[in-house]
Amino acid sequence: MTSEKRDLAPPTVEPLPPCAATCPAHTDVRGYVQAIARGDFEEAYRIAREPNPIPYICGKVCAHPCEDQCRRKDVDEPIAICALKRFATEKHDPRLGHAPRLTQAEPREEKVAIVGSGPGGLTAAHDLARMGYKVTVFEAYPRLGGTMQVGIPLYRLPRETIDLEIAPLKELGIEFVTNVRIADVDGLLSDGYRSVFIAVGSHVGAKLRLPNAELPDVWLNTEFLRRVALGEKIDLSHRNVLVLGGGNVAIDVARTAVRLGAAQVSMSFLESDETMPAHPWEIEEAKEEGILMYPSRTFKECVLDEGKLAGVKCIKVDFRGFKPDGALDIDEFVDTEHILAADLIIFSIGQGPDLSFLPKDGSIAQTKRRAIQVDPVTLATTKPGVFAGGDAVTRVGFIIDAVAAGHRAARSIDAYLRGVDPRTVQPDESEKLGAIQEKTISHIRKLEREPLPKTDAATRRATFDEVEHGYTETQAVRAALRCLTCGAGATVDTDKCIACLTCVRVCPFEVPGLERGTANVPVEQCQACGLCATECPAKAITMKLYSDDDMIQDIKRAIKRAKSDSEPAIVGFACRYCAYSGEEPKVVQARFPKNVKVIDVLCSGKVDSLYLLKAFEYGADAVFVAGCIVGECHNDKGNVHAGQRVAYVKKILDELGLNGARLEMFNTAPGECTSVVEDVIRLAAKVKELGSSPVPYPSRAGRSN
Repeated sequence: MTSEKRDLAPPTVEPLPPCAATCPAHTDVRGYVQAIARGDFEEAYRIAREPNPIPYICGKVCAHPCEDQCRRKDVDEPIAICALKRFATEKHDPRLGHAPRLTQAEPREEKVAIVGSGPGGLTAAHDLARMGYKVTVFEAYPRLGGTMQVGIPLYRLPRETIDLEIAPLKELGIEFVTNVRIADVDGLLSDGYRSVFIAVGSHVGAKLRLPNAELPDVWLNTEFLRRVALGEKIDLSHRNVLVLGGGNVAIDVARTAVRLGAAQVSMSFLESDETMPAHPWEIEEAKEEGILMYPSRTFKECVLDEGKLAGVKCIKVDFRGFKPDGALDIDEFVDTEHILAADLIIFSIGQGPDLSFLPKDGSIAQTKRRAIQVDPVTLATTKPGVFAGGDAVTRVGFIIDAVAAGHRAARSIDAYLRGVDPRTVQPDESEKLGAIQEKTISHIRKLEREPLPKTDAATRRATFDEVEHGYTETQAVRAALRCLTCGAGATVDTDKCIACLTCVRVCPFEVPGLERGTANVPVEQCQACGLCATECPAKAITMKLYSDDDMIQDIKRAIKRAKSDSEPAIVGFACRYCAYSGEEPKVVQARFPKNVKVIDVLCSGKVDSLYLLKAFEYGADAVFVAGCIVGECHNDKGNVHAGQRVAYVKKILDELGLNGARLEMFNTAPGECTSVVEDVIRLAAKVKELGSSPVPYPSRAGRSN
């Protein structure tokens, strides 16, 4: 017997949405946002948790670079991705476990040491423990979490959130050792650890070399935040505090000083108002809390008055950035010298890692910027078996960057211990979707971004309680429904396509076209409204998310729940965007009769005629579609097409002798969810008079196909 050797083309890898491609951990943003939109909150948590062992933390303090690349920004504003991750974690039932569907390999004998319990260290520990290794995490401070514990203020990240993330890691068998500052990496290798991951973070602040900068009333950002985080009582009442620096940490320092009772807090920095490096939302909240901003200044001297600190001598500048050699590229304006008054100055101009524990023989090389030198692909240092990542390598980064580094390091360490080249186990960079064409954008309805609730400025100035609060279910669903579902729209089976151009006619975004005699739906432009799939007469078009099979299973489950001995079984399809009109679905549904069960859909336009007919086939005595009024549909005319399908199926029911009155469509205006309840109750009463559906019982019992 002979076999023919064939050249097989590599599998096609679909381009990622920009949000997922930009996320350093490549979180399936689209997946969990869409799960929230359709009300499957546990699935949303599972998707968010799968690539990230600290989703609770990231849902509160992630820098969310994904939002900067969200294609929705080309229409109006980006999706509230970070806030939706927070919602998914807050909706998750911890009793189900914090690592759903994740398994742990058989135990291995090799021991791995991790220096630092920040996001990078925790991620690497999580992955390596799941791979079966014996992992010990060493933390210099008394509490676990690294910078998250001693650098992020309480008003942004409650410490219970960190504890919540670490608890399941302990269940994996990871050993955590606190209050131990590693002084010798070689000593760890001598103690039997086969590999070491250095994830020490950036805990060392920096000062400018100004006259009088070493005075007791001139502090460092990292030391100040750490003292506060570890519970030291610092009274800043009657103090005039000046923070030098304009980054996110500087904002944290200034807002912390406000909460410690400072009489006045101000910030000064090289950059202009427009180029200030802190996140815009952080700047806005700082200003709301009364923090003054003095941009475009360079600092010359810490000024004394009768031996006491009195402020900083400044000159106004035009700051253009840094030159290739690292020097400032600025112009100083003549005759602009002045003093910013302060009796406490806190430098927040940068920070870096403490690398004093590295071998003195230089076997672990450092960069010119005093960070650890690593292979950028494997994160291997110049010492065999030792890897490093996070701020120890980059000096300053975001939590999600450290998470990604932890994953990369764990893969490399596992490969190293198995004798495999670590370069071969790292994933390739994924291609991302291109931009949306202006023609498509012009047809996308603008929808305001759902603001995240937060405590008012006057109240929050006096407390370290959280400033931001999570979405309600209604807010989260509406925020999630703004997602354009990039890259997960319609696909065409060219063998079935009859080139009838129905998809071209019904698409509200002018996306489909003809290519080589069949329909073509460009993946970059499709908005996943589903109209082409529901209207295609040849059923040649399917949607990548939530297939017909998924819907059929949901219909069967709904009918099974609706059945009773005395009442007719009624099944409804409710548009989550508008049918409930601002009320939580479960609140509205609780007011329906018990024999009414609802299947939530992302738009009434996605309700195929097939679904309506199948509902009757599997035993429904009545069916309804709850959508929105004309002009309110977030998928343009989805409700119009849904109404046409309902009318079409009603006619079929009449022709079959099943009575089209058993099928209705309710269109609800914003804020009128009571009308949906009244309409459903009225339908239930009518169907009770009509009696059970005449469809033969074997079919109505719920056949498997």
